[in-house]
Amino acid sequence: MVFVVFEGLDASGKSTQARGLKEFLSARGRTVYLRYHPSDDCWSGVMVRRFLLSQGRSAHVAAALFYILDVLRSVVASPWWLYDYVVFVRYLMGTAYLPSPLDRFAYHFFEALLPRPHLTFFLDVDPEEAYRRVVDGREEQEMFETLEQLRKIGGKALEQARLNGWTVVDANQSEEEVSSRILVYFT
Repeated sequence: MVFVVFEGLDASGKSTQARGLKEFLSARGRTVYLRYHPSDDCWSGVMVRRFLLSQGRSAHVAAALFYILDVLRSVVASPWWLYDYVVFVRYLMGTAYLPSPLDRFAYHFFEALLPRPHLTFFLDVDPEEAYRRVVDGREEQEMFETLEQLRKIGGKALEQARLNGWTVVDANQSEEEVSSRILVYFT
């Protein structure tokens, strides 16, 4: 089993690339389990989404705590052994939403606690481009989808990705160009 993770700012193309990878691998006879966070099939994931659409410090803390529960549930409940590939959209970089220096501590704590991915992709999109995609493509904006928050969180997450050896992919490019950079690792 190969464990793959996609991370990046909101609207960076994580879900799109994960679905594309699943299609690519499935077409080659591989079995793929794809899991999104926050998920919509369990209580913790539903609560994350609820709090992401709220405002304020208590909503911020609640969203972070339910996100952690959502990822932990996925790790425990995912049928890893049944698939050739397990692909998670969002995993460790949710820690970038925590205040500094707690974000770095939490990243390393969960990195030590959770299964280690074989391949980690950070889709790096400029905050301005992410914001444009959010405004153009969403009916409701989440609390972290303001330009200010995208700049703040994006910088922290990119720093974590670089410090921890993630494959950083320029997600300002077209969907096809990003995909070609990722699929190199699977051919």
